[in-house]
Amino acid sequence: MTDAAAFAARQTAVKKPATTAAGIRIDLQLIADMIAPESRVLDVGCGDGALLDHLVHAKGVDGRGVEISQAGVNACVTQGLSVIQGNADTDLKDYPSDAFDYVVLSQTLQATRKPHQVMKQLVRIGRRAIVSFPNFGHWRVRWQLLTRGRMPVTDSMPLQWFNTPNIHFCTILDFIGLCGELGIVVEQGLAISRSGRPSPIRSIGAANLFGEQGLFLLRRG
Repeated sequence: MTDAAAFAARQTAVKKPATTAAGIRIDLQLIADMIAPESRVLDVGCGDGALLDHLVHAKGVDGRGVEISQAGVNACVTQGLSVIQGNADTDLKDYPSDAFDYVVLSQTLQATRKPHQVMKQLVRIGRRAIVSFPNFGHWRVRWQLLTRGRMPVTDSMPLQWFNTPNIHFCTILDFIGLCGELGIVVEQGLAISRSGRPSPIRSIGAANLFGEQGLFLLRRG
């Protein structure tokens, strides 16, 4: 299967998520809301460029992207976005420190080979980092494991265990623990429900149980 076909297949396999009036996914809009206008932004794992395009046109940011899929890069370049092909695990080290105001890693951390190293690079390159990921601690995931004894398939993790690009699943609790170990400060944390409704994380236990996705604004300590 070609890169383009594989990229298209992944998009088709994912249940179409709810979108905002601006036409982007709700979680991407929440990320955009965290970013100040006219700032410098690097979107790592930017996919088809939906977030980057919105940030450039709605918030006037100086936006750049890195995407591993050639099909994704092509889709971005077609829209006039400044995106290069690259790998979060190996290429972030080439960026200078504090090169961006924000570095975004949306729904990509779980697909990296060394998440802890990627996290270190995010807060080195950017003054702030924004990270989102599917929460493997969500009650539906726990219920499927308990009752079926098989790896779960959910809206936020729609592929089977044998064909998913995800290799390091984590929970909201795991992620907050990793931030603590790395000395990364959590400035804001949101648990996003299945319907896309965000809730500030006040109780980590409740967020870990009911949040289908986690979304965090971070900075280095």
